[in-house]
Amino acid sequence: MTVKKLYGSRGCLATMRVLASLFEHELDFEFIPIDLEAADHKKQPFLSLNPFRELPVLQDEDLIVFESTTIMRYIFHHYPKLGKEQVYANPKLQGIAAAWIDVEDHEFEPKATKLIREVVYKPKNGLATDKAVVAEEEAELAKVLDVYEERLKSSKYLGGDKFTAADLTHLPSLYYLMGTPLKSIFDDRPNVSAWCAAILTRPAWTMVVEMVQETKP
Repeated sequence: MTVKKLYGSRGCLATMRVLASLFEHELDFEFIPIDLEAADHKKQPFLSLNPFRELPVLQDEDLIVFESTTIMRYIFHHYPKLGKEQVYANPKLQGIAAAWIDVEDHEFEPKATKLIREVVYKPKNGLATDKAVVAEEEAELAKVLDVYEERLKSSKYLGGDKFTAADLTHLPSLYYLMGTPLKSIFDDRPNVSAWCAAILTRPAWTMVVEMVQETKP
């Protein structure tokens, strides 16, 4: 059987999302690191895989897939786990799960990414955090989490009664934010807090975290 190849950077949010998908589905793959500091994503041979220069890229035999949520959906649909499928066969239920994937993409991630840049990446690189940006984005993310809190009153997971891609896609941002003082905006919402605890302790995600921490000095 051909081994899948994942081209990416371990600490990259999008790469982490796909790693979680691969581990959840217990798929064998070869991880090929792309050095962002050396701008290898802007050079050949990577450009032949993704001319848009974005990580990650999954190569599955003769198929090349890029964009992390697209790769995630491909894995979930093409390699379902019998009895533990992370998508729904029922179109209506899957429509709900798909909607929450888009909510993450359009409402949650833009705010979370700005916060991660300010409270994680900037301090790591010796740069000053912009407190005004943090205050503004924290307030906006809190509004999103209020919606999540209401949703999670009647559903253990965002997409329904089982863990799906709608939950998995949040994991990288949650991983970074929960290690900062911004953890409080999650803890202040009981249903959101319980949801975070449930998905962040999944064995597949633990494997992703171990990979990321291997790269730390």
